[in-house]
Amino acid sequence: MSRSLKKGPYTDERLMEKIAKAKAEGKMSPIKTWARSSTITPEMVGMKFLVHNGKKHEEVLVIESMIGHRLGEFAPTRKFKGHAKKGKLSKVYGSSGRFEE
Repeated sequence: MSRSLKKGPYTDERLMEKIAKAKAEGKMSPIKTWARSSTITPEMVGMKFLVHNGKKHEEVLVIESMIGHRLGEFAPTRKFKGHAKKGKLSKVYGSSGRFEE
């Protein structure tokens, strides 16, 4: 379920303060944030963010097509290591078949 149109998009107040300060100073250094649930607004376009994924900060460059999405969508929290080759036991035995003898 999406957020009410009456309320408008959610953006963290501290994050918006940091964006305003960076624009006023003309700095292009990445802004470190833990606010994954903040919606990307047009003011953020062209800026770099370091979004926390639970372990480290991932660098995200905001482009026009990202407006309306959340910052957390671009910093995945899980690392995909690939599918098993043949069955669940391939992970255990490190081979592509059942039991190699």
